[in-house]
Amino acid sequence: MNADQLELKSCLEKARGFHGDLCAGIVLGTRMAILGLKAIGIEDPCGKDRKNIVVYTEIDRCATDAILAVTGCHPGKRTMKILDYGKMAATFINLATGKAVRIVARDKQADPKKEYSPDMAGQEPNTERYTSVPAEDLFEVREVEVDMRPEDMPGRPLRVVACSVCGEGILDMREIVKDGRTLCKPCAEGRTYWREKK
Repeated sequence: MNADQLELKSCLEKARGFHGDLCAGIVLGTRMAILGLKAIGIEDPCGKDRKNIVVYTEIDRCATDAILAVTGCHPGKRTMKILDYGKMAATFINLATGKAVRIVARDKQADPKKEYSPDMAGQEPNTERYTSVPAEDLFEVREVEVDMRPEDMPGRPLRVVACSVCGEGILDMREIVKDGRTLCKPCAEGRTYWREKK
């Protein structure tokens, strides 16, 4: 086993331990994380480089757990941003150098016309194959620019204000000023993901 295979095996074990099982998404996320870290020059994401990395993931599925396990980035530490676009993609940023890459899973050997349905759940035909397919056949890697605003950076909140409608606190410039009033996003939009139980 060469060094790259040993690294993949070790990272897959870490991701499996965090997620609870090994599936195609864990393999893809693990390989994306390894590829992304190398591309931006991060050698020790859970050690000496831990304050130099931010990751944006574009899916709220298994791959995000793998990326979290391998990179050490967490939403609570503000080093992982989860944007659920439903895409198997992630952007890795080296805060020290500004270098950033976006990696998209594109299995060039898969049938692009094939659709996957819920009745296929539990079938993981690609789990083993994804560990051995060359990275260039699985991923598209592009260097990108990401504007990291101060309010998006890791660290303590920069500001906390109260919503003038619900009174709840709003951190890090996420408020909306409308008709001279400071509002949280749900009050400004007039909707939430929840509703009061009657």
